[in-house]
Amino acid sequence: MKLFNHFAGARLHRGFALSTLTCCVAAAMSGAVWADDVTDTGTVHAYRAAEAAPQENTSRLKKVQQDKTKNLPVAAKAAISQGSLTASAAQSQVGQTYIDNMLPPNADYTQVVDMTPGTFSYNPNGPALGQSKTYFRGFSDGNYSMTFDGIPFQDTNSPTHHSWVFFPSQIIGGAVVDRSPGTASTIGPANFGGSINLLSKDLTQNFGGSVTAGYGTWDTRMFAAQVDTGNFGPDGSSNLLLNVSEMRSDGYEQGNDQKRDNAALKYQYALTEDTVLTLFASTEEAKSNTADSPETPTRQQLDMFGNNYYLVNTPGVYNYEGYNFYRVHTDFEYLGLTSDLGSGWKLDNKLYGYDYHNYQFYEKSPTISATSAIDKLNAYHTFGDVFRLSQESKYGVLRLGAWLEQADTNRHQIPSNPNTQVDTFPSKFDQAFTTKTMQPFAEYEFHLTDALHITPGVKFAHYEQDFTQFPSSTIYPALTKPVKVAAGVGPTVESSATYSDWQPSIDVHYMLDKNWSVYAQYAYGDVIPLSSVYDVAANNNPQGAQLVTNPKPTLSKTAQIGTVWKSDRFTFNADIYHINFDNAYVSTTDSSGTTNYFPAGTSTAQGVEAEGNVMLGDGLSLYLNATYGTTKYNSAPYKGQTADQAPTNTEAVALNYAKGNWNVGITNKRIGEMWNNNGAVLDAVKIQAMDTTNVAVNYTMPWGSAHPSMSTKFQFAINNLFSHQNIVGVTPAIAPTATSAYTQSPLDQITITAPRSLMFTVTQNF
Repeated sequence: MKLFNHFAGARLHRGFALSTLTCCVAAAMSGAVWADDVTDTGTVHAYRAAEAAPQENTSRLKKVQQDKTKNLPVAAKAAISQGSLTASAAQSQVGQTYIDNMLPPNADYTQVVDMTPGTFSYNPNGPALGQSKTYFRGFSDGNYSMTFDGIPFQDTNSPTHHSWVFFPSQIIGGAVVDRSPGTASTIGPANFGGSINLLSKDLTQNFGGSVTAGYGTWDTRMFAAQVDTGNFGPDGSSNLLLNVSEMRSDGYEQGNDQKRDNAALKYQYALTEDTVLTLFASTEEAKSNTADSPETPTRQQLDMFGNNYYLVNTPGVYNYEGYNFYRVHTDFEYLGLTSDLGSGWKLDNKLYGYDYHNYQFYEKSPTISATSAIDKLNAYHTFGDVFRLSQESKYGVLRLGAWLEQADTNRHQIPSNPNTQVDTFPSKFDQAFTTKTMQPFAEYEFHLTDALHITPGVKFAHYEQDFTQFPSSTIYPALTKPVKVAAGVGPTVESSATYSDWQPSIDVHYMLDKNWSVYAQYAYGDVIPLSSVYDVAANNNPQGAQLVTNPKPTLSKTAQIGTVWKSDRFTFNADIYHINFDNAYVSTTDSSGTTNYFPAGTSTAQGVEAEGNVMLGDGLSLYLNATYGTTKYNSAPYKGQTADQAPTNTEAVALNYAKGNWNVGITNKRIGEMWNNNGAVLDAVKIQAMDTTNVAVNYTMPWGSAHPSMSTKFQFAINNLFSHQNIVGVTPAIAPTATSAYTQSPLDQITITAPRSLMFTVTQNF
């Protein structure tokens, strides 16, 4: 495990993390009650299609393995997505039953959350066959945080995410989408717009597992295997879950093939009934012939060659598949400890590390030359610790903690010969930088009565960044990739920045009845500027001067009220929100060549969201959600204009039948009209409303009473049933201006969704 290799040579925060974990293990040995997980969906989590009759759990892990759905109303157990009665923010929870029965086995995490209110994503190469981004409330990826088991993960040059190389649905046990900055104890680098919180699968007390094989459109092949050992060892103190999967596909887009391999394990050991250690590790390898993201085909090419025109097998042309490829490796590990320390004190600590290494090569110019391609590297290693401590008394709950992290990054873009892959200098940029993050927090949930709780809190967000820009003007010897250019040759540009801000929050939560709650919340969020503000070329700044004005974190201020209702027949939750937030920074360069960054005004997002599930009877349920809102700029010269990729309305409907051996689901997601921006010109290109209908039919065949845990599950999944191909992105060939409207051109670059695709899967459960 790379996590343990990181211990040697650890610097900032790492000694703290190790000493914290060591002290926690020692202190926890005398604990009395196991502490709940940081994030808990409270939804259906069983992954087997059939299981033996439940037996009494007498192991030391029994408190971890309690059925979280036992006391849920029937409608809540059947809901695709739902709010939480205890939440004080607009949250939607997705359980594993939806993942297992309504999604194909090669799904990614964007599909897991795609049916929650207001969220949407798309992939022009087909579902889960490449990079996808999720949007909600007018916020794009990079303006919200993502966590896995409570641990933030993100790129280092911007807090964005990669759906095709982190956490496939095969290892996800649920998700919570929080469309708010959360409370003071909600950590992350970009709680500006909210957070998407993924959960690993729960381990069970009995041995079991599954083997899955699937085949679908575009020669998509999927294989996966999973084994849960059940409880073993002294007093049933250990449990291990193993999962491996591989996916191969030609993809819808011509020449855009995909290869992905993933392996994951989760091990739990109960020191006592009250104290549990958890080890999680996953790794993934991805290869594809995808072009760089802006390089999409033109209207003219789509008209001539078809909507799937993309890459060709013809050397010497810019979209030759041999000139455009990705090679990506990731891994993610954590060591966690949960325990009760006595007198109401509970502990949750996670020490973690993850890596991302993306080597990309792509052709940028229609005119092929010895320098027309780009050799691109984005690689980082992140190490950190998430420490949480709580104390419950008759007066309420105190929560204290901190998130500490250090990330080390190497990035470059160097002109290269597309035929030989030999680099030519000067480089576009070549940099290394370190980002250190510290977020201590404190909040107190006052229990004024059994029904009325008020929680004020504050978080201090502190970031330090140190940049080294290697010279772009130095001529280096030709190198064959993926060898990295030697650092430190010639003059360099050194830059550094420190960002800090306070993020207060307060919420009020009131239980009107045991199944009906209301809440109100006001909270701050932030996101730090992109690292690209320090992409200083040495030949443009020969003195190596630092930026004289460091940009500051952009802030959001969110106010919302909402309600959650649950019964055996209905679930319903709704909220009204108002967000005032800073726009991204813009820059100017003075006569000396020094770049200065300053805020570009504010924007406002506001609207209403609702979702609910209705039990119609005889195993049939109906899920609905809808949102209406706007995200507009407040400041000149863009005042009143709409943010990019911010639809005014979204709707979703799903009909699900679950009875006996059958589970059948039909879902439809509609995204209203929205705008594509074009650089500094907003409201440049209108994107028409679109909708997608998916179908999943599951039949589970039991093997009979002689083999109660054995069953065979057949799934037939259809994505985009009516084969609607919608234009979701346009880069105009004739750039519009503030005074001239967009004019359609045959040379516009177009992003279009994939047509209907099918997937047939057989899963053998044991």
